[in-house]
Amino acid sequence: MPSPLSSVAYDEVARLYDLRYTAGPQGVAEILGSCAGRVRAARILEVGCGTGHWLGLLQGSAELYGLDYSSGMLAQARVKSGTFHLCRGEASRLPFAPSSFDFIYCIHAIQHFNGPDNFIKQAFGLLRPGGVLTIIGMDPHLGQDSWYVYDYFPGTRERDLRRYPSSKALLGLMGETGFVGCEHLSSARLQQDFAGVEVFHDPILRKDGASQLSLLSDDEFAVGMARIREALGRAAAGGGEIIFPAHISLPGLIGFVPGKEV
Repeated sequence: MPSPLSSVAYDEVARLYDLRYTAGPQGVAEILGSCAGRVRAARILEVGCGTGHWLGLLQGSAELYGLDYSSGMLAQARVKSGTFHLCRGEASRLPFAPSSFDFIYCIHAIQHFNGPDNFIKQAFGLLRPGGVLTIIGMDPHLGQDSWYVYDYFPGTRERDLRRYPSSKALLGLMGETGFVGCEHLSSARLQQDFAGVEVFHDPILRKDGASQLSLLSDDEFAVGMARIREALGRAAAGGGEIIFPAHISLPGLIGFVPGKEV
């Protein structure tokens, strides 16, 4: 869910966006199911719901709401299910009544919000006593990821360090806002290795395949693609094979609104 100031054209890529979910990440369903179960969630809101992929994992378990800034993404979500309650809006101005949800979450979206502190405060007000907020997303500050995009496309790692709030900072903001029991519950993971030219089958490896690449200029993207081709050429000349890793961790952070035992 990009903010109005985002330069990632999500309306334009919405139709092909779900290709990225072919190989994961793994573990998201378990985190969402655990959180929904702990609070016996009857009303659930995903902020930055995109095409509704993750809402689809929770169908049948609760009344599901989704908010996104991209009308193109929401159009794809409506195709998936007529039972989602979807609306267009911003994470810093959530258009819902106070204390109206049991479970609010966002997945790999908080880097697009106009200030994570505003979103966290909004979520706190919208959750009922005992409700849970869950934030799942990359944390490049941990330095644990091995991703060929960072290795071959100049400036992507450095830009992500500026774009993504750290898990530590998010947990701190949650605690300052009034959430209790704030912790790193577990991590979802994307774990893939592309051998040689298989990398060109990675749905991420397009100019519009991931925000890391969408934010590059055409020239910067071309430099990265040239580096990949050069690495393949060197490996072939030496009779070997090069591996392009995509090992990415997405920490799952949770916090509860005080009020009743969870």
